[in-house]
Amino acid sequence: MQTTPSQAAVLDPLQLPSHDRGGGARTTPLVGPAIGSTSFITGYTSFGPAVEIPFHSHNCQESVVLMEGEAVLDIDGLEYRLKPHDVTFIPPNVPHRFRNLSQTQPMKILWIYATADATRTLSASGETRRVAAEHGR
Repeated sequence: MQTTPSQAAVLDPLQLPSHDRGGGARTTPLVGPAIGSTSFITGYTSFGPAVEIPFHSHNCQESVVLMEGEAVLDIDGLEYRLKPHDVTFIPPNVPHRFRNLSQTQPMKILWIYATADATRTLSASGETRRVAAEHGR
């Protein structure tokens, strides 16, 4: 990470630590409290072939951009097929998940949460964790 005199930052995601989320998903935190953000957090999550994350919700608004691959957003009992650079908006407390449709190729999303104190609540267990704390940022 390079920091400018005004405390702006330039990040190289290839130089940042990533964290195994289990089940074939891996997250790389980008902007967050560790570099001075007080109002939002961002990161990448990469999915191996045919990987899906469990249904979950957040305490804030979320936007997700499909960066590469073929994906489905499951939300409100419906499936929405996404192509690269499609953008989603998800209101707070709405259960959803993303799935990699490809059996052979990876998929990658960029996520943005509207607060630095975003939480993730797993629908199946009700377990809630702070997103930034999960990734050490």
